[in-house]
Amino acid sequence: MEPNILSIIIGGASLLVGTILGKMVFAKNTKKTVEDAKSEAQKIISDAQTQSENLKKEKILEAKEKFVQMKADHEKDVLQRTQKLSESENRIKQKEQSINQKDANLDKQAKENEAIKENLNRQIEVVNVKRTELEKHQEEHIRRLEKVAGLSAEDAKAQLIESLKQEAHTKALVLQQEIIEDAKQKANKEARKIVIQTIQRTAAEQAIENSITVFNLESDEIKGSIIGREGRNIRAIEAATGVDLIVDDTPEAIVLSSFDPLRREIARLSLQRLVADGRIHPARIEEVVEKTKKQLEDQVLEIGERTAMELGIHGLHKELIRMVGRMRFRSSYGQNLLMHSRETANLCAIMASELGMNPKLAKRAGLLHDIGKVPDEETELSHALLGAKLAEKYGENPAVVNAIGAHHDEMEMKFVISPIIQACDAISGARPGARREIMQQYIQRIKDLENLALAYQGVEKAYAIQAGRELRVIVEADKVSDGDSEKLSFEIAQKIQTEMTFPGQIKVTVIREKRTVNIAR
Repeated sequence: MEPNILSIIIGGASLLVGTILGKMVFAKNTKKTVEDAKSEAQKIISDAQTQSENLKKEKILEAKEKFVQMKADHEKDVLQRTQKLSESENRIKQKEQSINQKDANLDKQAKENEAIKENLNRQIEVVNVKRTELEKHQEEHIRRLEKVAGLSAEDAKAQLIESLKQEAHTKALVLQQEIIEDAKQKANKEARKIVIQTIQRTAAEQAIENSITVFNLESDEIKGSIIGREGRNIRAIEAATGVDLIVDDTPEAIVLSSFDPLRREIARLSLQRLVADGRIHPARIEEVVEKTKKQLEDQVLEIGERTAMELGIHGLHKELIRMVGRMRFRSSYGQNLLMHSRETANLCAIMASELGMNPKLAKRAGLLHDIGKVPDEETELSHALLGAKLAEKYGENPAVVNAIGAHHDEMEMKFVISPIIQACDAISGARPGARREIMQQYIQRIKDLENLALAYQGVEKAYAIQAGRELRVIVEADKVSDGDSEKLSFEIAQKIQTEMTFPGQIKVTVIREKRTVNIAR
């Protein structure tokens, strides 16, 4: 037991001595580390002081430079303000001098006006004196005349007035008769002018597409069926109808091209039937085209009968009725021939009624005047002479035959209605907007004219009349003055001239009207 205890004591003493020695070594190392840290801190503090001094010097220099710059800018600003003040003072001095000069001139003018006023007063006094003397001389002269004539002034005045009355009455009767005769002539002239202007404004469908018709499809897949294998279907359609089929990249559409609108209509109806049926092959195509031709012949006859019925024309030969129906599928310079003939017939009836002639006969001749343009066979005769020949063949009145043949001066006019037909044909064919323009373009041009005017401030309404040859613009009286109306008319005319394409010329009329309405109760 004792050796163990001694070993334990010795071990504990050794451990204690080791611990003490370790602490002494650690204390020594710690002291050295503290001294190094102090030295390092002193160095860092010294470097920081040096950097702060340098930074301080730099900031002071920057502040001085900025101060110098601000001082220079301030002096420059002060100099500019001083110059502006000097200029303002100079202008004020000049204005003062000008005002002083004007005051001086006004004073001078006032003095001159006073002198002129005094001179006028003296002249007025002289005139009054002379007037008094003249009145005295006039009274003396009148007394002498009364003494010589043996009549008083009142009696002489009464006799003179009576003679003047009789002379004026005679002249008034002559003048009244002349005015009445002149008024009758002008009234007849103006009445006919109004009738013609009213006729010229008659609106009707006029234009058709001259050479193409667009056939719309439900989908582009049908184009392959219409073309057929190696194009045999489309060749069969073109051979049967005489119409060229244009199949291009246009989506869901095929273009039918031909100079003959009747052929295009046959092709369109045949395609419509074939597409609806779904069976498209050469044999079926020929069958459908033949059926369509027969159907269209019946339709032509129906159109002719309906036209004659609507116009109140009776007793036409069946062949003439068929020719009238064929006009629906003909055009002349872009103008639909049937619409042109109907319009001419109505104009002829109106004009014949105004002239006290037979309106029914004139209407009949007006409807048939262009039947020579739709013959069954081609001929070398002009359409006017051919039409007269056909009308005579089918038993029309000689006056109608002569009017048809003479409406282009190719026959001698033997009846009074012949010049009426010629005039109405010219009115319908030559009036603005009737020919040389397809309907869609014509309508679009009219809309563009009105929209152009409506875009201006203060414009209430705009109307394109006379087939687009005149634009009437109605403005709000509260927003547009008379002077502004003139300016607006000029601006619209200039804009139309620079931005639009139109035939002939366009008259721009701006209307400004102020209305005040009150009700008495």
